[in-house]
Amino acid sequence: MNVPMTTPVVALVGNPNAGKTSLFNALTGSRQKVGNYPGVTVERKAGKLALPDGRIANLIDLPGTYSLTPRSPDEAVTRDAVLGHLKGEKSLDAIVAVIDATNLRNHLRFVLELRRLGLPMLVALNMIDLAERDGTSIDIDRLSSILGVPVVATVAVRRRGLDALGVGLAGVLRGETPEIAASPEADVRLLQREARVIADTVTLAVGGHRKWSQRLDGIALHPVFGPVLLAMLLFLMFQAVFAWAEAPMEWLAALVSSAQGLLNGSMSEGPLRSMLVDGVLGGVGAVIVFLPQIIILFFFILCLEQSGYMVRAAFLMDRLMARVGLNGRAFIPLISSFACAIPGIMATRSIDSPKDRLTTILIAPLMTCSARLPVYAVIIGAFIPTTLVGGIFNLQGLVLFGLYIAGVVGALVAAWALRHTVTKGESPTFLMEMPKYQWPAPRDIGIGLYQRAMAFLQRAGGIILVSTIVLWALATWPKPPADWNRPALEYSAAGRIGAALEPIFRPIGFNKEIALALVPGMAAREVAVSALGTVYSLQGSEEDQAKGLVERLRGTWSLPTALAFLAWFVFAPQCISTLAVTRRETGGWAWPAFMFTYLFVAAYAAAGITYWTAKILL
Repeated sequence: MNVPMTTPVVALVGNPNAGKTSLFNALTGSRQKVGNYPGVTVERKAGKLALPDGRIANLIDLPGTYSLTPRSPDEAVTRDAVLGHLKGEKSLDAIVAVIDATNLRNHLRFVLELRRLGLPMLVALNMIDLAERDGTSIDIDRLSSILGVPVVATVAVRRRGLDALGVGLAGVLRGETPEIAASPEADVRLLQREARVIADTVTLAVGGHRKWSQRLDGIALHPVFGPVLLAMLLFLMFQAVFAWAEAPMEWLAALVSSAQGLLNGSMSEGPLRSMLVDGVLGGVGAVIVFLPQIIILFFFILCLEQSGYMVRAAFLMDRLMARVGLNGRAFIPLISSFACAIPGIMATRSIDSPKDRLTTILIAPLMTCSARLPVYAVIIGAFIPTTLVGGIFNLQGLVLFGLYIAGVVGALVAAWALRHTVTKGESPTFLMEMPKYQWPAPRDIGIGLYQRAMAFLQRAGGIILVSTIVLWALATWPKPPADWNRPALEYSAAGRIGAALEPIFRPIGFNKEIALALVPGMAAREVAVSALGTVYSLQGSEEDQAKGLVERLRGTWSLPTALAFLAWFVFAPQCISTLAVTRRETGGWAWPAFMFTYLFVAAYAAAGITYWTAKILL
């Protein structure tokens, strides 16, 4: 039989923590891309799925939701996509409803609601291995018969059941399964009752499941041991960011230095060589060397998410968050902001309360994002010795941990102030389903790290490269006259900009080079490092270039200035991209302007207090 080579659109739909993302990664592998849905900033993951009949399907991973009655913006996107109401998106040809085999009663209710739409559908009974491990046995054929749709057992993290799922989906798309008649909406309580009856009917045996999970939760969610465990995990993460990344960072730094030496030796002196050596390698190279630290940071975040611990951390933080007027649901967007404020702000779409959501958006930039990491690493590497504290802990890691804690404390203080003033209102009760503990899937971790590393390198090759070349041009022209006896940078356009800004920042210990670096740092925070690399590279000899930015700063800045610079970046006004996303999320420029203003004031005050305190004490 000849199968028409069309491109059907299939969506993965299900409750949060059902394993949709793991299944999506297993089915699409590297054939995927991440973007946003048209007109909204909810993340859109799409990929290509090769079907057994030779067709290629477009597979979409929709945001997790508990029903088609949305309580938040991301759930509204799932509803609109399933109903075919999402502008700019093709209507779905089929649905793969992903459910947790260890939690049939709750997950089947949403399947029953989806079935009433009348769309071609297949059910992926995921995490069947965890159900079997717990002693639970499910009659899959009977479940398929009752629902009237194909049901395939899968273990996404181990790639089990993928071939059967592909065969079943191909049959659904060819119309080989009975059509589902659309039916009127039913009361939620009736659907829940029907789901409970079906689950009891198809569950043949129930074991003593969750015993070991409950034991782990007895520690992870304990009011005393839980916070200690969370603090230890975060502390380990920041220690590893320095300790594990030291060797690969040195390799990358040596590679950049060798490339500069090669260009200096093979090219004649002139603007092109200066742009490549001082602008591109001196600036962009100063940022790229921190890629190992970025990868290590994301490795820990991905492991915490996939193991099931991240949601428990959010539950654990609910009591603390409640004291500042938020609830635990805000914790996940905030912890995501450790990677980047942009996905953190987009993740606030899962927050029900508009006031809670706005507050979380406004404080998300205070979480120490990965773009700050190169800034911290340069200053810590230049001014904090690599000594051991107590014979165990790396002092540099301790300082980095302290900077992250300072950002968290600042965010909590800001949240308390906002919730008692401009975003005053009630905070709803925090309810969230606890996912199963499981080992992170190496494949999913690898895909996640690859995507984030590529995003970092694209920024380095895009906005950072452009900003660095522009700064190099400003720092190179106009050329000083022959009788000029001061550094050429002071005569350039960049030097004059820095001189004009210096009086504003001199009270907090910043020199004109720092003032100048803060301007392109608005494009992206890590551009401040590339800007400093370019400025100091232009002012130095080839021997100075070989030293690297860390050694140059060590001989140029005082310790109070370095500490003030770190304090500035704890509260530094966010990048232009974050402001743009905030405008889209809040519907105007009023809240982004407010965000920029209060962060600038906080950064200036923190840097000034740090500088003058250090001047007095040191």
